[in-house]
Amino acid sequence: MAATGTSQSSLARMSGVRQPSISQFLSGRTSFSEEMLARLLACMGHRSETVRVVEPVEFSRSDRLRWALHRRLAEDLDAESLVLWLPVIDRNLERLARGVQGEPHTGNLRVWEQLIREHDLRGLRDAMIGVDERSQQLREVSPFAGVLPQDARAEVIRRLAA
Repeated sequence: MAATGTSQSSLARMSGVRQPSISQFLSGRTSFSEEMLARLLACMGHRSETVRVVEPVEFSRSDRLRWALHRRLAEDLDAESLVLWLPVIDRNLERLARGVQGEPHTGNLRVWEQLIREHDLRGLRDAMIGVDERSQQLREVSPFAGVLPQDARAEVIRRLAA
């Protein structure tokens, strides 16, 4: 705005965005969508370009193994496989409920139970392959132990060791 000599009020008139909204954005109290920001910048002869950086997640060794095993399970996850896996999952949930104490583990166990009860395949996949901290914590109390066939498990471990 300073480089183009644009005031908040003139930017508001040109863009159709209310001046108080522009003020709040400039002070960091609110944010604009990419579309809105592009419109504001265009009024001043500028554009915004987003550069994405793709980089591997730095997992601990145990987190990487849990992620890789769950990733392999996610490949096979569908409505039919979930129904086939339910006896093992239910036993695991009962075992975990008896042994898990404290947060976030007890809360994460409830999340798994709800996802499974609702047959929420998307939510299950998100938890299985997510790289965010919440997904990592969910996998720490995963009810999927013993679901992946031993040969598939061994292949995952072999690939990680390579």
